[in-house]
Amino acid sequence: MAASRLPRQLFLQGVAAVFMFAFASFYKQIPGLYGAEGILPARRMLRPQGKGRWQQLWEMPTLLWEVPRLGLDTAQGLELLSLLGTLLAVGAVLLRPLRHRLTYLLLWAAYLSACQVGQVFLYFQWDSLLLETGFLAVLVAPLRQPPVRKQDSQGRLTGAAPHEDLPFWLVRWLLFRLMFASGVVKLTSRCPAWWGLTALTYHYETQCLPTPAAWFAHHLPVWLHRLSVAATFLIEIAVPPLFFSPLRRLRLAAFYSQVLLQVLIIITGNYNFFNLLTLVLCTALLDDKHLGVERDRSRRKKMPASWPRALLTMLALLLELAVYGLLAYGTAHYFSLEVDWEQRTIHSRTNFTFHQFSQWLKTVTLPTMWLGGASLAWELLAALWRWTQVRGWLWKLWSAVQLSVFGTATVALFTVSLVPYSYMEPGTHGRLWTGAHRLFGAVEHLQLANSYGLFRQMTGLGGRPEVVLEGSYDGNHWTEIEFMYKPGNMSRPPPIVAPHQPRLDWQMWFAALGPHTHSPWFTGLVLRLLQGQDPVIRLIQDDLTRYPFHKQPPTYIRAQRYKYWFSQPGEQGRWWRRQWVEQFFPPVALGDPTLDTLLTQFGLQDRSPPRPRSTSSSLPQALHWVRTQLSSVGAPALLWGLLVAIGAIRVVQGLLSAHSPPTGREEKHRTASKKEPGAASEQANPTPDSCSSGARTPRRKK
Repeated sequence: MAASRLPRQLFLQGVAAVFMFAFASFYKQIPGLYGAEGILPARRMLRPQGKGRWQQLWEMPTLLWEVPRLGLDTAQGLELLSLLGTLLAVGAVLLRPLRHRLTYLLLWAAYLSACQVGQVFLYFQWDSLLLETGFLAVLVAPLRQPPVRKQDSQGRLTGAAPHEDLPFWLVRWLLFRLMFASGVVKLTSRCPAWWGLTALTYHYETQCLPTPAAWFAHHLPVWLHRLSVAATFLIEIAVPPLFFSPLRRLRLAAFYSQVLLQVLIIITGNYNFFNLLTLVLCTALLDDKHLGVERDRSRRKKMPASWPRALLTMLALLLELAVYGLLAYGTAHYFSLEVDWEQRTIHSRTNFTFHQFSQWLKTVTLPTMWLGGASLAWELLAALWRWTQVRGWLWKLWSAVQLSVFGTATVALFTVSLVPYSYMEPGTHGRLWTGAHRLFGAVEHLQLANSYGLFRQMTGLGGRPEVVLEGSYDGNHWTEIEFMYKPGNMSRPPPIVAPHQPRLDWQMWFAALGPHTHSPWFTGLVLRLLQGQDPVIRLIQDDLTRYPFHKQPPTYIRAQRYKYWFSQPGEQGRWWRRQWVEQFFPPVALGDPTLDTLLTQFGLQDRSPPRPRSTSSSLPQALHWVRTQLSSVGAPALLWGLLVAIGAIRVVQGLLSAHSPPTGREEKHRTASKKEPGAASEQANPTPDSCSSGARTPRRKK
């Protein structure tokens, strides 16, 4: 198998970039969501219980316990963590020395700290996915960046530590769990739209924040929507086992199928950093050979292959063709694909029952665990073989310690992940080894392994439910309060928001699916709007002048539930059409008994005012200054500005490195690559001197 040095670097860069987007997006929303005058003040989540400091930190692992020592309240502590996380992530994207294990540990700890007090606004699956991926990045990242390495006669890098590929395998396993479970839950939910292959006829207009491209996708032919659903099941259920294929071309085919799915989702929906993070996980399916790192060696004149090697190559090709044929036949059979040449369409329907699928899932869930275990065992054996090639007893001992530590950590995390993975099949979950359950229970609060299952149910089958807030000064004349991102004004096109996640807009989408009592935070939102709190208003409109009650808070607030649909082609100047359904939240004013009762019921009344903090401290003043400077910059503009700045810096870095003179090490490597083919045989059969030279390479790494 080819080396994976460059994919690991791409993974670490990608994780840092996603952390940058997540922290910067979160930072812009902290005052309105968690400030003292926010919807759900974060200070309520951190109440000392009289426990010891370390016990308190273990039970609720957040660095925010320590921010009072800095003269900050909880919301200011969140701002500090978000700013530091953004800066650290930017550094890791730009500078290779900062792609260090400690860097990713700090990023993971900072985001975990925020999630502990984030409440419902940080209860999304991609937040859990980022935490799990971030912890894997801690294991994948090196303690020290290795020096430039040479390639051996097989194209592999010499001097690589034996354990390096073990943590990176966990990334592949995480990608498998994410995609396979996301496909399975669509069918186990018994959602009629998924079973009828009609989900995409609703999805584009009912998703939380569609893009303008979603309008065009929604009006594609129905037969194409149905075929796309069948392709989704193929990519999410049938393809993921190929992640562990020993044939690299099958893994690469699986890689490009996942990339295609994620890119299409990015084009038609604003799913913040989730799809970018999934693409980062896909780097675990790549290798250096595919990315061109070993291209120069592969271009050399090759010796004629022996007949056993030629036979194996032919068998591998036949096996690949058999797999592709099996996938094509299975898709055509289980979804009854029929081509109608007269109408130029493809008819499709599910050709299996829920009972048959449940029996199939019960049959394959445990074997997929064994498949993962067998793949991990192969990685362990490969790492052990690489360890036997280490020269020098001192470095052999050091490599053995590293291999033991990382091998144990990899096996432990794999075992822990089996518990949430088995949630999709209760029978298998109950038969799982009890030791795995105990181990998972011990670390569950750290979110090292999570269950996934995206788009389980297709909502809005009869029309997209949408909550519209209204304000009034007299209780008779009402004015709609329009949000920046979610649908409201029927003439406004859907925005492009990603990678920013407007968390209030997302929760408004969930709130519309049920009564307001299922979303207690909504009462807190109404209270803050009646009070005219600017931080909360900025969650709705960055430009306060576009908020209809920016001069004086409304006396009354109410909410109506509508159903929205995309407009039809030919309706000029309109993107949406809507119909009133019912009143979602009754008209209330400050001091209204109904409002006070709801606030008391949901525990949203401010019984204990926030403790005053010293305003003379330099740190709170610095945080306030940064907030003031960035207040006029919208969150999407801030994130795209960071991305453009990083791109410009990388271009400058590339230009400078192209014109800089080669170092002595690079010149020596370039000279060695021009030697006669005999040099390759010397590397394949090293002399004692070359062995001792190879033994000194790990010393620099240590």
